[in-house]
Amino acid sequence: MRTVHKAALGAVGLLASLCLPTVANAQTTAHPPATANSLSTANSLSIAPERATTTASDDHPAALDRYYGQHLTWHRCSTRHTIAFQCARVTVPLDYARPAGPTLRLQISRLRTSVPGKRHGVLLSNPGGPGAPGLERPLDLEKSLSKSVLDRYDQIGFDPRGLATSSPLHCGLTVDEVDPMLHPYRAATFAKDTARARDIAAKCTAREGKLLPYISTRNTARDMDVIRGVLGERKLSYFGLSYGTYLGAVYTQLFPAHSDRVVLDSAVDPNTFARGAFRSWATEAEPAFRNWSGLIARRDRTYHLGATPAQVRATFRHLVARADRTPLLYEGTDFEYQGMTLTGADIRDWLREDFFDAPYKAAREIVTLRKSATDTPDTSSDNGAADPIGDNGESLLWAVMCGDNSAAWPRDPAQYRHDAVRDGARYPLYGDFVSNITPCAFWPRGAEPATRVDNTVPALVVQNQWDSQTPLTSGLAMHRALHGSRLLYVNGGRGHGVYAMPHTPACVTRTVDAYLTGGRLPAHDVRCHA
Repeated sequence: MRTVHKAALGAVGLLASLCLPTVANAQTTAHPPATANSLSTANSLSIAPERATTTASDDHPAALDRYYGQHLTWHRCSTRHTIAFQCARVTVPLDYARPAGPTLRLQISRLRTSVPGKRHGVLLSNPGGPGAPGLERPLDLEKSLSKSVLDRYDQIGFDPRGLATSSPLHCGLTVDEVDPMLHPYRAATFAKDTARARDIAAKCTAREGKLLPYISTRNTARDMDVIRGVLGERKLSYFGLSYGTYLGAVYTQLFPAHSDRVVLDSAVDPNTFARGAFRSWATEAEPAFRNWSGLIARRDRTYHLGATPAQVRATFRHLVARADRTPLLYEGTDFEYQGMTLTGADIRDWLREDFFDAPYKAAREIVTLRKSATDTPDTSSDNGAADPIGDNGESLLWAVMCGDNSAAWPRDPAQYRHDAVRDGARYPLYGDFVSNITPCAFWPRGAEPATRVDNTVPALVVQNQWDSQTPLTSGLAMHRALHGSRLLYVNGGRGHGVYAMPHTPACVTRTVDAYLTGGRLPAHDVRCHA
């Protein structure tokens, strides 16, 4: 049977699984996208005779006038959607330091408020990633936001530069290179992991090397400000989830005067992105594992995994060791894994998330796995070409993760070996995954240094207590970096994503809605209960 290593980022992670069901559709919306390799020049840009509206700010460099002043032609996004869901193309410079140079074409979308008399402005949103398309995000939010919020805003979506319908990157990766992504460190396989990381970086550099230094969070934030300008808005309200919180924080750092009502849900630590985001999955998995073992020990009559937390943890570790010796055939109810052969590393990768987000599901899966038969893994490789959507998402993800903060990624493979051995011992649940080598070791340097987020822009940071992808420590770090922010914390809250979700606590909905509709942050940090 086939052995599976769940892609830690691609499946859930910073790619925000909340929006992955829309990925396949997003690339077929409206007109076929221009490829990233077919760069146009600024001289071909169609410019309106005058600004879209006189209410837009004029505090951008004069060299960018041609971009802020361009005319938008709105059209129905596709016949699959209501005529009210409109799309348009926006041209932006590849390199904002050379605005007369090559350009990229982005696609944006909008759903206008049905109550113009209550309109406050626009609410631009990003669902996460890097690598999650956002063009159809307004359609998602139309179903999940309160009517009072929908009445106040035109909802704006967009595919960030390099992704989906916005000049997409394509490195030409294989199926194996897009899934899995994070591998546990093993001395016997480290040379193979290093070669794989080097190959991915080499492919991307060869095919997209002219673009890679400019596919960054910082430039996407600049693109957002161009979008604000061409929409004729003085300020931009924003709702970001997961990686989208980092994008929003960078926007507030670059454009504080243009930042209006900013909601950052399930936040990334803005000043340790991106290697630090990986490492937080390991450091914060340990307290989540201890919390989980306590919950399950109190239910020993149900699960029979141990009557004390220590016994429960020992049961899990014994299962992992057994599966590493002789992989197990999973025949439980999780459709992603049915019929899969799981090693101990696979089990750690899979259940790490559930220790945070779904503790009783994790216990049920362990009960199932303890009864599983052994199986022989299929270790063959799939070197066939990845599908274009997977190739694009993975290419974009590495471009941002590696290029945003080049200085954070060691260039010597030996450093990764050292870090993985150290972190595997310190954080045995996941440390050997997050500190192993990645393509970032060989990635071309980004065009700019990392953005230091440190400002007083008012923002609302929303955070669950137990979040496997953006742990509480990350949300607290975001709150500290944004000195004018308030923290909305859900005590006992589990899962990635808090606001506008099927089971959002009423306290959260009430607090965020009041901010988005009225514009006033709570006087103090707010604690809600799950």
